[in-house]
Amino acid sequence: MIDATREDRLIDTFATLADTLVAGYDVVDLLQTLVESCAALFDIAAAGILLADGDGELEVVASTSEASRLVEVMQLSARAGPCVECFATGAVVSLSDVENSPPAWQRFRDSAREQGFAAVHAIPLRLRETTIGALNLLSTVPGTLRQQDVRAAQALADVATIGILQERTLRESNSVREQLTNALTSRVVIEQAKGVISHSRGVSMEEAFVLLRNYARSNRVMLSQVAQELVDQTLVI
Repeated sequence: MIDATREDRLIDTFATLADTLVAGYDVVDLLQTLVESCAALFDIAAAGILLADGDGELEVVASTSEASRLVEVMQLSARAGPCVECFATGAVVSLSDVENSPPAWQRFRDSAREQGFAAVHAIPLRLRETTIGALNLLSTVPGTLRQQDVRAAQALADVATIGILQERTLRESNSVREQLTNALTSRVVIEQAKGVISHSRGVSMEEAFVLLRNYARSNRVMLSQVAQELVDQTLVI
């Protein structure tokens, strides 16, 4: 069982992470809070997080020390190591002794040994079937994490994952909302431009729209831009 003091600290950590999930929060700050909390809560020497970019490539976004950052960078450069496998499988990957790394992880093993790390535990940042990165917990002595620590670390990683995905959703929804607003504004301008053409050419609104669209296409200019120039009287069709 987690002792009372550590349990209190764990609760405080969840509360701190929850407090960061407010409007305008910074994802990097959230993840930095996570790695620093893990280093304080668990029997490890350092922690770091890698997130996948839009192309699925992992990048270091937070770490408690330059040493852990170097190990993670080596994992990426070698495309092999606990964190990479964790991201690929969406499962916890524990390496209790880096000396027992498989041959394909040789560059990772050499880098970890050079930085003084003897064991690594990679926790996936996932929500259901979506894995967006991995949390690395590094120790200077061989050994495994207690099962309750693994569960606690996974729970903290889950909170961070929800926060990241929420931020992405909000950003995307804001983008969609902005695009919708622009589209609606453009539609108003296009209607005004149709009126200008209809009046100047003595044609119907439908014919005016055809003239407007054909001009935009033949000149490879956005319809909304042509419409705005007509309304501003800087263009005559």
